[in-house]
Amino acid sequence: MNVLEIRDLGVDYLSQSGAVHAVADVSLDLRRGEILGLAGESGSGKSTLANAVARLLRPPAAITSGSVVYHRQDGTAVDVLALKRDELRAFRWKELAVVFQSAMNSLNPVSTVGAQIEDVLRIHAPKMSRNDRSERAVELLQRVGISADRRRSYPHELSGGMRQRAAIAIALALNPEVIIMDEPTTALDVVVQRDILHEIRALREEYGFAVVFITHDLSLLMEISDRIAIMYAGRVVETGTAEALHRTPRHPYTLGLLRSFPRLHGPREELLGIPGTPPDLRSLPPGCAFHPRCGRAVEECSTRLPLLTRGPNGSDGSDGEVACLLNGGRGVEETS
Repeated sequence: MNVLEIRDLGVDYLSQSGAVHAVADVSLDLRRGEILGLAGESGSGKSTLANAVARLLRPPAAITSGSVVYHRQDGTAVDVLALKRDELRAFRWKELAVVFQSAMNSLNPVSTVGAQIEDVLRIHAPKMSRNDRSERAVELLQRVGISADRRRSYPHELSGGMRQRAAIAIALALNPEVIIMDEPTTALDVVVQRDILHEIRALREEYGFAVVFITHDLSLLMEISDRIAIMYAGRVVETGTAEALHRTPRHPYTLGLLRSFPRLHGPREELLGIPGTPPDLRSLPPGCAFHPRCGRAVEECSTRLPLLTRGPNGSDGSDGEVACLLNGGRGVEETS
């Protein structure tokens, strides 16, 4: 069952030189209790999409089309884009929470981490007593691996990994159904990254929330995600299970991302990066936006816009979608 449904969502950044089409016709489903990975190069629209879903966009950004529907467990549906200010205030944190990119910048530097958790509880659970709020703050910090005595610590007194854990604790304060994590492991070393990923999986199993996990690191998503959506130039170009995308990527861009990361096992091999640079979103190339960088593009790719097409993705028979005119449901074969 879906907890969040995004349909034909479009977001533009308005400027004097023209509209920047940051997100275009994106449709995604988030199933209850799953981890959905969102990957792509910088500027592909990942964070803009997340901020649009959480209604955190500010001018000059504007949602130009589409819908975002949240499904409660009691069967009622919420049109997120139609929520008024007071309704949106009640919706955030209680039903949908966000772990922002760079915890050092997202945490209040002049407030202790315990006080920041208690602020969420005081605003959204006004009937909770002061002692109960304090106990809940300690409980949440301990649950993410931070000792109780750190409740009175300021963000600058914590390591990068501890700040990220504190940000996750704040997001968990009201037991939301959906948590959006925008590159939560950025700037952390690989050991701390693994600890954070393990913690996210454990918390998901315990609390049952769904996660939208955003990163440019596709190899990271292969480890933590149930399903993955690949974005390029503001559009979703491929979706599928983590296993299917790893074994049989169908879009040349997905394959390029996979080949940009070294293998941990086996013989050494040359890394093959994706040539060129992402396109200017103010003036996208005609047809498939990826065709100027694609080594397999044909003339038709420069004139026809590929749409997401559902079909079997991978040997396990799982369903996925791909937006590639060259692919008839078969995996993209690597060339030497």
